[in-house]
Amino acid sequence: MAEGPWTPQGDGPDPRRHAPATLRNRDAIAAVLQDELPATGLVLEVASGSGEHAVHFAVNFPALNWQPTDPDPAALASIAALRGDAGLPNLRVPLLLDAAAANWPINAADAILCINMVHISPWTATLGLLRVSADLLPPGAPLILYGPYLEQGVPTAPSNLAFDRSLKDRNSQWGLRDVADVDKAAAACGLAPARRVAMPANNLMLVYRRR
Repeated sequence: MAEGPWTPQGDGPDPRRHAPATLRNRDAIAAVLQDELPATGLVLEVASGSGEHAVHFAVNFPALNWQPTDPDPAALASIAALRGDAGLPNLRVPLLLDAAAANWPINAADAILCINMVHISPWTATLGLLRVSADLLPPGAPLILYGPYLEQGVPTAPSNLAFDRSLKDRNSQWGLRDVADVDKAAAACGLAPARRVAMPANNLMLVYRRR
């Protein structure tokens, strides 16, 4: 089942947003992160959306500093509000970050996580994510992607095919990406595929490591 975007919590001025999929996928994602993230250091989360994942992971990985980011001011407001509620010392102030931009507001990270962005953004955003990740990460550090993908030789779930059509109807530059294309682009940046994990609701976790 494809996962939709975050939505406002009611009609009032509250900036907090809620992504229903977060409650369904956060523990499954955290289980993979437990094996892939370093014991300490800074995790850069690209396209943090509502900020619910950032809070959950900051709670579950207290020895790691968590840096949420997003290109959408409404998302940044939601992240900031949830961060204020949580009061976590390892959850940083969110930063404005467009993955496709040449310059990012951070110069190093020990791990990078990107959840549900690759299919809901132009391909240039994924290329930017891969390129800058290779610059920010030390050798052996992970870039971790989560979301729905197409795979050569693997039947695509009907729900994912329908989701792909709906994305392209909304924006011709959006859509599910082929894992082989992501692998090829990652390799060109010096990122090697390290792990593929089948996740609930026909999603994947793709782990790349800096060569």
